[in-house]
Amino acid sequence: MKVLILGANGMLGPHVIKALEERHELRLSDINELDTPHEYLQVDAADIDQVTAAAEGMDAIINLSVMRLDRRLAFDVSARGCYNMMAAAVQHGIRRIINTGPFYAVAGPTYERFDHLIGPDVPPQPGTFLYSFTKCLGQEICRVFTTQYDVYVMDLLFYMFLDPDAHDTESESPIANLGRDLVPYTVSWRDAADSFRCALDVDLDLLPSRSEIFFVFPDLPHQKFCNQKARSLLGWEPRDQLEQYWKKSPG
Repeated sequence: MKVLILGANGMLGPHVIKALEERHELRLSDINELDTPHEYLQVDAADIDQVTAAAEGMDAIINLSVMRLDRRLAFDVSARGCYNMMAAAVQHGIRRIINTGPFYAVAGPTYERFDHLIGPDVPPQPGTFLYSFTKCLGQEICRVFTTQYDVYVMDLLFYMFLDPDAHDTESESPIANLGRDLVPYTVSWRDAADSFRCALDVDLDLLPSRSEIFFVFPDLPHQKFCNQKARSLLGWEPRDQLEQYWKKSPG
């Protein structure tokens, strides 16, 4: 499959590339330069002409683009960027889109503080935080496109990432390793990246609708969020349960 990755030079990009490069033909894009053996185009996600040109000839688009702090740029990348991606997909007949965002684009403070076993199909309540609000707008733009065109969008939602092999858990505490305690939405980089492989493999006709949202987290014991939908529909299984960060060693 020929796959365009928008925002390929971000933090998640290298892990997604590693998970996909042996099975798919990748066209990477980012607003910044990227040293890569794969085809690369310098693309501003907020520029519809650049996105449309980059999507030509592709079978799928993965959107990893993100801008968190600046109000105008966050809107341009997270909301306008989704419109540009969807318009490009429609123009080129691309049916498979994988969008990304933080879990609180759906489950903001109202859910996060007071509820458990939260699934991705709850009514979105992103709150007023710039990052989550603009990502939620982009998510809604993608959904609206699926009601009008034959295009499928899978939204993969994450939050905190870590490499469990990079920390000596015998000699240091999780707080020492991470600079913080393990938060309820943490996933390993490799498990997060593997969800994209699953989203590219899934039969689109087996999805319940043309717009589906997934929480990508392991089975952490607090059961704050539910990953069953990613398991049942995408066939995603976390390899890293991160027990060393929440389970006491005997003795």
